[in-house]
Amino acid sequence: MLDHGFVALDGALASDLAVVNGARVSFNQASQEMSDRDAGLIRFLMRERHGSPFEHGYFRFIVKAPLFVVREHHRHRAGHSYNEWSGRYSKMEPEFYVPENVRTQVGKPGAYSFEPVDDEVRENAQREIRETATRAFQAYERMLEQGVAKEIARAVLPLSTYTKYYWSCNPRSLMHFCSLRNHEAAQYEIRQFAAAAETFLERHMPLTHAAFVDAGRVAP
Repeated sequence: MLDHGFVALDGALASDLAVVNGARVSFNQASQEMSDRDAGLIRFLMRERHGSPFEHGYFRFIVKAPLFVVREHHRHRAGHSYNEWSGRYSKMEPEFYVPENVRTQVGKPGAYSFEPVDDEVRENAQREIRETATRAFQAYERMLEQGVAKEIARAVLPLSTYTKYYWSCNPRSLMHFCSLRNHEAAQYEIRQFAAAAETFLERHMPLTHAAFVDAGRVAP
């Protein structure tokens, strides 16, 4: 993702069959394998917004992203868990996001449009970001060499700094995240991470994902 980031699936316990059986337990019934009737049930649950059967699953990801992307991601709390690399306990690494997609912001809050800038402005912005990040990391290292605690020295690091974290969520929460962040109104950078995460939903729960798309990409 972007220049140095990634979304990796570390583990998953999620399937369309788990959704079906989460719903059928209300009648003390269970399916051993998917049928057309079960696929219809998934579509019904999605369409009618019966959400709880979609919570009986688990995705665990490892993510590497710039700090400003992480701050947006961590706004999603219901059904999500995070554990992040701590700059208090270990030295951060000199990896910074330098955007290729440099754009200008036009309009009013809530109704912005973002258009590419010309090549000269883009190259100047990239240079500013790269050079500022380099100077900041040099200051960070100087403070560490002088005995300043990591938790204080990190204060100079920019929001473009990369961090890593575990992210776990259930399928319903993942769909909600994707509906908001893999959307044309979302910031470009977090959309790349949401789109990548959605590929794992589609791979492990194809019927659920298809029903999600057919329902207008609104989580149940």
